[in-house]
Amino acid sequence: MVTRTGGSSIDKALTVLEALAEHRRVTDIAAGTGLPKSTVHRILQSLVEWGFARTDGDGGYLPGPRILTLAGKVMSRFDPAQHADSALRGLRDRTGFTVHFAIRSGDEAVYVHKLEGHRPYQMASRVGMSMRLHSTSIGKAILAQLPDEEVATITARTGLEHRTPHTITDTDALLSHLAEIRRRGYSIDDEENEAGIRCVGAPVFDHTGTVMGGISVSGLAFEVAPDDTALGTEVLTAAHDVSLALGAPPDRVPAPV
Repeated sequence: MVTRTGGSSIDKALTVLEALAEHRRVTDIAAGTGLPKSTVHRILQSLVEWGFARTDGDGGYLPGPRILTLAGKVMSRFDPAQHADSALRGLRDRTGFTVHFAIRSGDEAVYVHKLEGHRPYQMASRVGMSMRLHSTSIGKAILAQLPDEEVATITARTGLEHRTPHTITDTDALLSHLAEIRRRGYSIDDEENEAGIRCVGAPVFDHTGTVMGGISVSGLAFEVAPDDTALGTEVLTAAHDVSLALGAPPDRVPAPV
């Protein structure tokens, strides 16, 4: 929670409204925001009148129904690709490679945004295309954020399709590989999904701090070195920025080293 104790009455009201997500009592909200209890109480009364807060019947306060109504209207117009566009364009321009953004959909991920790189070739991918999780950099970045038990359940349902000679087709080997990705922070598709193509990916998190998808850069294998840590850091940094742009809590998003 960001605390803004100075400025206008609007700043204070928004600070109290944000604090309602974590606290019920006036005393706790005052301590969390740094505002006087009298100010907090006055703001809460106004929020109750507007429907953005409600009393809990025990001297405390809860978020009100109007927050849900407003959130529903906003989410119906929310376009993750649009919010991610600035960070993705920056990544494309810094690296020159094709950039993808995909969102998990069950046991697959679906491309929702693609920016062609500054290269004399184009990737065969397209917005709307689905991908397997075990053989792509975005997919492995997503799997690395899931418990091993969930990964094993997914692979049992889908199988581990042999896409190229480099594809990991054993669940135990995949789990070991995912542990390495967690330590490193970013994933590498080392010609595992398409021969001659290498990709570097990182996870993207939603407003709850849950992995929702990932981003990647893609290029010809001879142009993307598998040990290019600088490129990995670029992708991880961009994924961090995309997550924040989508409302992810800063303390739940892995920060690039």
